Amino acid sequence: MKPLRMALTKGRLEKDTVALLERIGYDCEAVHNKGRKLILPVGDRLEVVLAKAADVITYVEHGVCDLGVVGKDTIMENGTSFYEVLDLGFGRCKFALAAPKGSDFFGGYASRTIATKYPNVARNYFESKAMDIRFIKIEGSVELAPLLGLSDAIVDIVETGTTLKENGLEVVETICDISARLIVNTASLKLRKAEIEELVAQMEQAKEQA
Repeated sequence: MKPLRMALTKGRLEKDTVALLERIGYDCEAVHNKGRKLILPVGDRLEVVLAKAADVITYVEHGVCDLGVVGKDTIMENGTSFYEVLDLGFGRCKFALAAPKGSDFFGGYASRTIATKYPNVARNYFESKAMDIRFIKIEGSVELAPLLGLSDAIVDIVETGTTLKENGLEVVETICDISARLIVNTASLKLRKAEIEELVAQMEQAKEQA
């Protein structure tokens, strides 16, 4: 039988997932010495595909990968037609609303403008508050938008808050906590149930031993 295929978000989540797989006993030598290869064998029963975060979701949704490891932020922004089966506990950060220090973001009735890389997350958050908000999608450093007068505040991922402080911004409200999640294709979970459930159980156990 062909190996299970797992899409990993390149970078830190890739490193943390590989460390987890090694604790279970998988041989991840090919990932450590990948060169330019993007599909890599991990033992006999698993292969890893390295991709950008949003593409991990696309590959799992379309069934070309059985499983994926991706941040909850990407899941919230990009879709949910798969099973989210395990919180892996690493890659911890949070979504936050941040504004220039000392500004009264929630005061008054004027319409507000929000700059963000995550318009769906921001829209859902503000819909729950019934506020009149205009959204501007930014691809690069979102912190620039309030400094340039483009927006009143930002919705972004915050780890330490250092970048915010350095740019005169502060967290107004935490929207939600984020960490890496293991996702599974809906058809794969039916067709390869035993294999996937065994791997999920091994990952859960290795995570608790970390």
